[in-house]
Amino acid sequence: MAYWLFKSEPDVFGWPHQVAKGAVGEEWTGVRNYQARNNMRAMKVGDLGFFYHSNIGKEIVGIVEVIRESAPDSTTDDPRWDCVMVRAVEALPKPVSLEACKVEPGLERMVLVNNTRLSVQPVTPEEWRILCRMGGLTG
Repeated sequence: MAYWLFKSEPDVFGWPHQVAKGAVGEEWTGVRNYQARNNMRAMKVGDLGFFYHSNIGKEIVGIVEVIRESAPDSTTDDPRWDCVMVRAVEALPKPVSLEACKVEPGLERMVLVNNTRLSVQPVTPEEWRILCRMGGLTG
């Protein structure tokens, strides 16, 4: 299993929107960056990801699961763009802010800390453990 981080603007599509989609989940559409697209192409069903509120809040607020691998993005006719489908798994008991990530030992090399603009990014297993602990989860 691999781990990821998905960034979304909470006033456009936030954690409550994702939760409302239930078990059927939602396509992660609108990604127009090759590196982020390639990250989605590498995802497998069952991979987990953090749901990150960008712009407003700048914090990890929940965990999602990939429930469909990369396929053409239904919001465009441009064949270059793909998306995965994700469903909400659980909210973090305590959101983890970008500022907290920047000062936490073990997260110095995290993509979020070093490339805050990439909308879909990998998370290492060690980073996942640290962030789950910071967010009040034991996993």
